Amino acid sequence: MDPFFITDTLKTFEETSAALQEAVVDHGFGVLAVHDLGNTLRSKGLPFPEQCRIFEVCNPQQAAAVLSTSMALNMALPCRISVYTEAGQTRLGMIRPEVMLAGLSADPSLQEVARAVEASTTAIIKAAAA
Repeated sequence: MDPFFITDTLKTFEETSAALQEAVVDHGFGVLAVHDLGNTLRSKGLPFPEQCRIFEVCNPQQAAAVLSTSMALNMALPCRISVYTEAGQTRLGMIRPEVMLAGLSADPSLQEVARAVEASTTAIIKAAAA
């Protein structure tokens, strides 16, 4: 399975960022932080022509379920969804939670939570891209 879920959209970078904020809330998640990686790199004097925002999103119930299997998994939280441009194309993507968490733990209850998180975050990305 591809470790990444990436989709393209016809929306602009700014439209997609706004749509993602809405979709996160509509699906019972919250936005904890937004990192504007593109602006950060440019502010450091680096020639970075693309746009890139990383949204840290979380569903408290699902996060608690992950942490109940192992507190060390806090390092895999929160979920990160990126909005970025690549050669003029606006894209949204994430590392698939099922793939990531399977590499960190073989606990079957964790895989169940990972499937649910992936279903939600995939739906969030699809809604923002539409």
